[in-house]
Amino acid sequence: MLYPRLILLLIVVLSLGSLTCSARSAEPDDRPNVVLIMADDLGFECIGANGGESYSTPNLDRLAAGGMRFEHCYSQPLCTPSRVQIMTGIYNSRNYIRFGLLDPEAKTFAHLFKQAGYATCVTGKWQLEGGFEGPYHFGFDEYCLWQLTRRANRYPNPGLEINGKAVDYNHGEYGPDIVSDYACDFISRHHDQSFFLYYPMILPHWPFEPTPDSPDWDPTARRGDKTEKGGSHDSQRHFADMVAYTDKIVGKIITHLDKLGLRRNTLVIFCGDNGTMYTLTSQFRGGPYTGGKSYLTDHGTHVPLIACWPGVIRPGQVNQDLIDFSDVLPTLAEMAKLSVPDAWSIDGVSFAPQLNGQRGTPRSWSYCWYYRNGKPKPLPNRKAGETARSFGYKLYKSGDFFDLTADPDEKSPLPEDKLTDKQQHAKRRLAEVIQQHTRH
Repeated sequence: MLYPRLILLLIVVLSLGSLTCSARSAEPDDRPNVVLIMADDLGFECIGANGGESYSTPNLDRLAAGGMRFEHCYSQPLCTPSRVQIMTGIYNSRNYIRFGLLDPEAKTFAHLFKQAGYATCVTGKWQLEGGFEGPYHFGFDEYCLWQLTRRANRYPNPGLEINGKAVDYNHGEYGPDIVSDYACDFISRHHDQSFFLYYPMILPHWPFEPTPDSPDWDPTARRGDKTEKGGSHDSQRHFADMVAYTDKIVGKIITHLDKLGLRRNTLVIFCGDNGTMYTLTSQFRGGPYTGGKSYLTDHGTHVPLIACWPGVIRPGQVNQDLIDFSDVLPTLAEMAKLSVPDAWSIDGVSFAPQLNGQRGTPRSWSYCWYYRNGKPKPLPNRKAGETARSFGYKLYKSGDFFDLTADPDEKSPLPEDKLTDKQQHAKRRLAEVIQQHTRH
């Protein structure tokens, strides 16, 4: 009689164990960590893996080799508009108020991850107002930021805001080191739970100045500065140093994840927030390439995008799909198996299927609404306006229509009376996109 009872007890124990394993597989801490790094004013042409020839980016090149590199990612032409779009998944025509501000009513990817039980953190550059409570209000548990309540110096001897306090450094510290150290500390403190780290970098935005790795680094520079003033806009040499330091910090984050054994459970995405400064000309794929920050041309909006997750994203891939910044939020959500509330009414299209080795549903067009101060007032030289683009064509709301294959620098609009049937069809379709998404 005892033997059958033992069998029954064993069956019960195994059943309970099976339930326990099943429950554990659904625990929040089994979900991937997400690290989103966004460089400041680093165009597509600056990365070696993309064909850049002027700058040293070995860590980013390795990141690209270990995952997926995108050839056609487009941002907004300037920092704040890009930050608003990437954080909310919504085109600027619907939620952009003015430069330096994120709508207090906006929902962000940090809200999404926080509500799902992730630890959330933002380090780097803020530039979205909201006071000391701003980052908390937008879903971040903690922060270490520059330009939250003031615009002190950002590089040597910086003035930062850290979790509700203004902190000034005057002993030769370097701002990018401080915020990246904080990022690594956040990862260490939350290594045993799911975390979301958003790192909008300070580098390599002007002023173009020496880094701690530059021969002319001066640890006493800008000591005690209450506001950031002066600084070069066109020092190619120091910009090169700053790009190299940007790459070094990316390597620092990746190495820290490796050290903690977290790489195989962490999705890392790297991008730039807009094109390179227009005062800088780099060598790219055998020829000169001038930056276009603050312009609606591709030189102002074409940015690097790299995604790496060992064991999930197959290494060495180059993706040709059209991506814009509204797509980042839904992609992060899908990769983390989170649902974006329908009430958020986002514009983005997830490219998570592509990251998972599937074809997905690539977009056939991308839209850009850009008016720096929030007022639809066209300016000359493509410094404001609206565009819609496909792979081969680009239309401005003003009516200028370009063949990007024949004229990638957008120098000569196609004459209306000489358009082919194919071009007429493309122009009509892009005009419909602009009409659909413009601010009415």
